[in-house]
Amino acid sequence: MSESTGTATPDRPADLPAQSPPVDPAVTASLKEKPRTGGLSFWSGDGGEGAKRNLGLIGVLVVLVVIGAATRWDLYSNPDWVWGNTLTILKLASVVGVVTVGMTFVIIGGGIDLSVGAIVALAGVWATTVATQSYGAGGMIFTAVVVGVAVGLVNGILISYGRLVAFIATLAMMVAARGLAAQISGKQTQVSNNSFINGIASTDLLGIPLLVYILAAVVAAGWVLLNRTTFGRRTVAVGGNPEAARLAGINVRRHTLLLYALSGLCCGIAAIMLTAQANSAQAAMANLYELDAIAAAIIGGTLLSGGRGTIVGSLLGVLIFSTITNLFAINGLSTEAQNMVKGGIIVGAVLIQQVQFRSITQFLSRNKLTTPA
Repeated sequence: MSESTGTATPDRPADLPAQSPPVDPAVTASLKEKPRTGGLSFWSGDGGEGAKRNLGLIGVLVVLVVIGAATRWDLYSNPDWVWGNTLTILKLASVVGVVTVGMTFVIIGGGIDLSVGAIVALAGVWATTVATQSYGAGGMIFTAVVVGVAVGLVNGILISYGRLVAFIATLAMMVAARGLAAQISGKQTQVSNNSFINGIASTDLLGIPLLVYILAAVVAAGWVLLNRTTFGRRTVAVGGNPEAARLAGINVRRHTLLLYALSGLCCGIAAIMLTAQANSAQAAMANLYELDAIAAAIIGGTLLSGGRGTIVGSLLGVLIFSTITNLFAINGLSTEAQNMVKGGIIVGAVLIQQVQFRSITQFLSRNKLTTPA
């Protein structure tokens, strides 16, 4: 059989050897890596970092429980009280937890949303007007969700197509939404007369409040959306490097618009939950929820610069703050001291993120310099 290298073709002269296809350096580098075995591969990748961070957050929760038991053993020695207190903490975390899921997506996508508390207030007030309540529970829920998504879309349009900085756009929306809520309610508390809506906060299924089930459903949906769909992968890509995401074919503007709409959707759901707890709505409701949601996401490992974060970590961050609030309450400590502790935790979490990011960057730079060409 004759050698094919000596055959002349229009593309290759006869005197040139056959050329192999170009080799991707990234593929070559991956082939040089040692194979990972067993469960260790999970701990050595990005998933492992998230898992270890979440285990650390669980450790913080355990420490808080130990502190509570040490300071109020008279309460923690009663199993019935412990179970009831656990449900109280979960109910306390439910509304903020739903808002935090939407906030986590926005921050991972490289944005920020300072208007979530105001959106919750506006959606709650709009859903409890006399006209809206005349359509029953379905009308109230529909109104709250539509108002939340609509305001989120306005934020997304201003940021994506208006080219406004997310901080400025959402700050302006925070003020405007509170003002519109006050205008609609006449600066008065609007009472919810719908028994179905009011019963959401008082209904238990298998001994667990319905609010906790709603939180679990939103967290589960958020986890699947972030980790098992193209939307989630695009969110990480847009937050990590918007220009690279654009060159990869992702419509960055449209995706950013959808992220803020998703945040508004979570706010609409939270508005119904909060209205059910108070049996009313007012323009001042959900005050500082934006700070609680941002803080919980940061504690959970979400980078403020975008490109990294986990839904489970954000949920654990919410539970940590709710446990701290509960711990201060059962010990009769002031709200001022509680806020100072929360502020210290936020600062500490951001400093830890900066140290970790700097260490990873230095490691990658050093590894790039020492890798042979």
